[in-house]
Amino acid sequence: MLKKEFKRKDVERMRNLIKGKSGESSELQVGYTAKKEDHKEGDIWEENGKKWTIKNGIKQTYTKLDEVKKEAILPLFCPSCKSLMKNRNDPKMYKIHKKCFDCVIKEETKLRLEGKYEEYEKNLIVNNMNSYVNHLEAYLLEAINESNTQFISERGEIERWKGGIDKNKLEQEIKTNIAKFKEELKSNKTNDQA
Repeated sequence: MLKKEFKRKDVERMRNLIKGKSGESSELQVGYTAKKEDHKEGDIWEENGKKWTIKNGIKQTYTKLDEVKKEAILPLFCPSCKSLMKNRNDPKMYKIHKKCFDCVIKEETKLRLEGKYEEYEKNLIVNNMNSYVNHLEAYLLEAINESNTQFISERGEIERWKGGIDKNKLEQEIKTNIAKFKEELKSNKTNDQA
């Protein structure tokens, strides 16, 4: 004889397991049921203050850096020609053109044959200069707003300096000089195209 008596929920659980319905409940439940949403691969949704997505069939948290990771990580295959990115110049070309080295060579050769390469080259240089100026402006504005009231000397002593600069005036000066430089870049670009 059995020492333990089976309850109704135990028997229901065994029936569910035998029938292959392991996820079903073995008891009658009454109360609130949450609305269940079905999500597909690549969907992004918010739940309990967190963003979620499904990648390769697995539910994962979604962060703001996911887009940055896509830009920074070199893919295995070229998005343009679908060939393996194995050339040593592929990482550099992917950062600039989002293509493999071979695709960039083919594109530039085509532009040279059409006589459009000089314009393409000038546009690359101007875009690079614009990017540099934007980074420089951000660096300078950040440096102005840093606290520089104390410094550590070579001997390890903390020196407190008084005085300083007018942050608002310097910030305005940087912005006007950067704006002038950007205008010169635009005027040179339009003069070269004319």
